[in-house]
Amino acid sequence: MKARLQQVARELRAVWMLLAVCIALSIASPVFGTSGNLLNVGLATSVTALLAAGQTFVIILGEIDLSVGAILGFSAAITAMVLQHQSAPVGILVGLAVGAVAGLVNGLLVTLTRMPSFIATLAMMSVLAGLTLQITQGNPIGVTDYDFQNIGQARMGGVPVPVWIMLVVFVVFGLLLARTRYGRYVYATGDNPEAAKLSGIPVTRTKVLAFVISGALAALAGFIITARLSTAEPTAGTGLELEAIAAVIIGGTSLAGGRGDLIGTIVGALILGVIDNGMNLLDVSPFLQSVVKGLVILFAVLLDRNATVIRSWFRWRRGPGQPAVEAPADERVSR
Repeated sequence: MKARLQQVARELRAVWMLLAVCIALSIASPVFGTSGNLLNVGLATSVTALLAAGQTFVIILGEIDLSVGAILGFSAAITAMVLQHQSAPVGILVGLAVGAVAGLVNGLLVTLTRMPSFIATLAMMSVLAGLTLQITQGNPIGVTDYDFQNIGQARMGGVPVPVWIMLVVFVVFGLLLARTRYGRYVYATGDNPEAAKLSGIPVTRTKVLAFVISGALAALAGFIITARLSTAEPTAGTGLELEAIAAVIIGGTSLAGGRGDLIGTIVGALILGVIDNGMNLLDVSPFLQSVVKGLVILFAVLLDRNATVIRSWFRWRRGPGQPAVEAPADERVSR
């Protein structure tokens, strides 16, 4: 219960941050608060949010996946090639399979060889980026299948389809993480892998499945980019892994593992999307936009770290077996 309350507090910090940014941008630009612009924010955020959703599972386990951007580009290229000869459902199934298999390889490398996930996924990122350039010869692949294009260009009830896809993914996988046995396994493994193994939790299977989920959602994000542009760009996913990790961290998920959820992640992704949109509306230099986003990430991490330090200080002040009360006001002032 205590851990859950702490997680809610972290999510609320992200929510307040999102509200503060939205209010500031609404004042700075009258265009920001319009319905059309907010839908554009959701549309632009959908790709990062899908990558971040899969990344959340991996990071809660205390691992990291640097290959999601390369998986996105590779699966998108394969899907576009399949769509030249097959229907949209076949292309989608092949693309999802490619993403899932790439995630499976990542998971097996991490669990069976005990290779650090940073190294394993960094190597996979390089391999898939090279394969994508090889099979495409560095050229974009056009997509003319109308049904597939609807994934990125159509609207339902006035809302872009990618936004609906994002919401469905977060509901389904949010429930998977919060309400199922597998979700409990993820948290237990991320908190203490050795204790989880001694408790009978299939740690290897839990980690492998998390990487498979990350790979499959990266492929789904690739569908959205490809369908929106009607083209599979060989470098479509370059750098997006960092955006996804940033969204997860801003949303309150700990890089040390054991805590986090998809509610915080979608808030983190929206914060990045809103900042991007606001800086474009205000004509901020593209060079400075990266600086601003970097400062936002630093602020979010420092906020979380300082909260952890403060809680640790009070636990130290109480001592073992003492009630959870703060130090007297006069003592706090004197210190």
